[in-house]
Amino acid sequence: MAPMTLDRRSFLRVSALAGGGFMIATSLDGVAGAFAQAPSAALGASGSDFTPNAFIRITPDNIVTIIAKNPEVGQGVKTSMPMLIAEELGADWKSVRLQQADLDPVKYGPQNAGGSTGTPTNWEPLRRAGAAGRMMLTTAAAQTWGVPEAECTAAAGRVTHRASNRSLTYGALAAKAATLTPPDLRTVTLKDKKDYTIIGKPTAGVDNKAIVTGQPIFSIDFTVPGMLWAVFEKCPVFGGTVASANLDVIKTQPGVRHAFVVEGGADLTSLLGGVAIVADSWWQAQSARTKLQVKWNEGPTASQSSAGFAAKAAELSTLPPGFTVGKDGDPDQALATAATVVEGAYSYPFISHAPLEPQNCVARWQDGRLEIWSPSQTPQRGRDMLKSLFSLRDEDITQHMVRAGGGFGRRLSNDYAVEVAYISKQIGGTPVKLLWTREDDMRHDFYRPGGFHYLKGGLDASGKLTAWSGHFVSYGPMNPPAGAPNTFAQSANIPNTEFPSGYVPNFAIHASLIPLGVPTGALRAPRSNAVAWVYQSFIDELAHAAGKDPLQFRLDLMATPRTKPAGDGFSGERMSGVLREVAERSGWAARKASKTTAMGIACHYSHRGYFAEVAEVTIGDNNTLRVNKVWVVGDVGHQIVNPSAAINQVQGAVIDGLAELMAQEITIENGRTVQSNFTQFPLVRIRQAPPVINVHFRLTDNSPTGLGEPSLPPILPAVCNAIFSITGTRVRSLPLSKHGFRWA
Repeated sequence: MAPMTLDRRSFLRVSALAGGGFMIATSLDGVAGAFAQAPSAALGASGSDFTPNAFIRITPDNIVTIIAKNPEVGQGVKTSMPMLIAEELGADWKSVRLQQADLDPVKYGPQNAGGSTGTPTNWEPLRRAGAAGRMMLTTAAAQTWGVPEAECTAAAGRVTHRASNRSLTYGALAAKAATLTPPDLRTVTLKDKKDYTIIGKPTAGVDNKAIVTGQPIFSIDFTVPGMLWAVFEKCPVFGGTVASANLDVIKTQPGVRHAFVVEGGADLTSLLGGVAIVADSWWQAQSARTKLQVKWNEGPTASQSSAGFAAKAAELSTLPPGFTVGKDGDPDQALATAATVVEGAYSYPFISHAPLEPQNCVARWQDGRLEIWSPSQTPQRGRDMLKSLFSLRDEDITQHMVRAGGGFGRRLSNDYAVEVAYISKQIGGTPVKLLWTREDDMRHDFYRPGGFHYLKGGLDASGKLTAWSGHFVSYGPMNPPAGAPNTFAQSANIPNTEFPSGYVPNFAIHASLIPLGVPTGALRAPRSNAVAWVYQSFIDELAHAAGKDPLQFRLDLMATPRTKPAGDGFSGERMSGVLREVAERSGWAARKASKTTAMGIACHYSHRGYFAEVAEVTIGDNNTLRVNKVWVVGDVGHQIVNPSAAINQVQGAVIDGLAELMAQEITIENGRTVQSNFTQFPLVRIRQAPPVINVHFRLTDNSPTGLGEPSLPPILPAVCNAIFSITGTRVRSLPLSKHGFRWA
């Protein structure tokens, strides 16, 4: 038999006729993996199914199945990404079925949840995947009827020939379409925006009903037959190891099958030292854990504390900075000659991600292969860690993506997956589920790092900002990479491009680092969730010092010619647009501050999104605080894919930000985390949330981008700027509860 030859245009036809037994997958040159082609066999369909690419399957019974490629952690991509495909496919959304993909970046391209990248990464590739299917179905109908394709239209799951009033469902055309040569995905014709019937329409999340009716759809609900349960006690001091443990006692506890020491390593993102207990039920494992007695080798982090960090930062602030992040002009000279100099020292604490669903994962070893069910935001990174730790190949690992009960960046790390895989292997491959307690989750997080900013701003006689100098005291690793002494800890850095950089002729950011043994990581709107509060608060200080309206001060600043190219893509014009609109919608110009109520305004650019927010705040007796109303205007391009989910994301971001603002703080004592549950690390309750959060999107001639992260940062400074208008006192450290504030 002659060897089969395939080109990228023939994948569909050959694979559909083959009907099973092998998988073909590739990507078109120069295009993301979302263009990947896959045979129907790979999707478990029959030879008469229509599978134009890895994302679509249409069966003769007229069922359209669309693959959701990215992890769902509550951000809505399981609905919004398939909407892109369905729109261009011309599917009837009501008849579409969604299927969560397993990890397979060869077929699906990048499969991550983080950085608000879902929309910008997939906006065009997924629409092209859908458009290819529509074009082939149209061709199949035209050939069936013997009419020109131009006379046929595809919509709502049918192709219609208007002249003869004939129509066929996609299911009826599936077998015919499966015999056609697919079009070049780079040249398929996309719909005009005015013809959208799915994109831009408020659409309920596909899992909403299951969630509100308590169906077991989350990772924490997942089980496999014959599964055991595990708990894992790690050293309370980060990086510590086990010296000894009373394993003989633990092994006698009811239901306990295994108990053993895990040596672990020094990498805080991977397998750490501890004791694993495996039992017939989680309750039995957890009950046995209460009998556990461990002597720890705590290591050097045991000497670290939040109080020590603050004292060290204060000391470093009086010394020359360790290094310069970036510098324009001569800030020192400009400050020396400024008409007015404003100084402010700002600080913020470590924060936990605190998702409602603690970390959990299921693993099973069989014949040297690992199967894992993980709620990871970065499943590919997780697979790479597993490969490295267990000397496996890609094909040795099957990774299922399971819906997570919140991510916020916590599940960018895959430590729990590494732990459960190790535990399962140690007990001979029996499937096992590792479930952390709430206390495990809060005490072994990758925290949003705290930070200390010592800022100076110079104004000329007209109130124009002429100089800005910041000394940022942050954190670096305990053992920085060789040759890189100025390495920030994860998410503890600051970019030199942060506004007002580029709009101030004399601008500098310097930094000093404190060695840190506490693990840190990205939290929703990483860096921006803290830097926006510092910078937008200090800009407010400068505006008041200049005797100018805080809105106008910002607009004037962005109207000045840039001193350097926009290093991060920041556009003063787009930011001014959202500022003007939020001011108009909130009635900013007509606002009246009183002794109890006032408005505050702030804006921020991050993750390609521009957001401006106004908060109306009332302070009552005994510093009770209520945020009465919030106005949000965002510019994330020319199209909102799912307005329902978008508004949900923005409102959630505002509430998240208020929780961070009011009372959330992680403190370190003797190298261990003090807080362990929501009683010490409170979320915003329903009665504490603003009664009204008005969300508007300013559509501009730019590609659509994500919005879950950039919509969070402005709310913190907006509230604090309102507090200043009421009290005349500037909040320069968080959380507000440390200043005596509490929710009304």
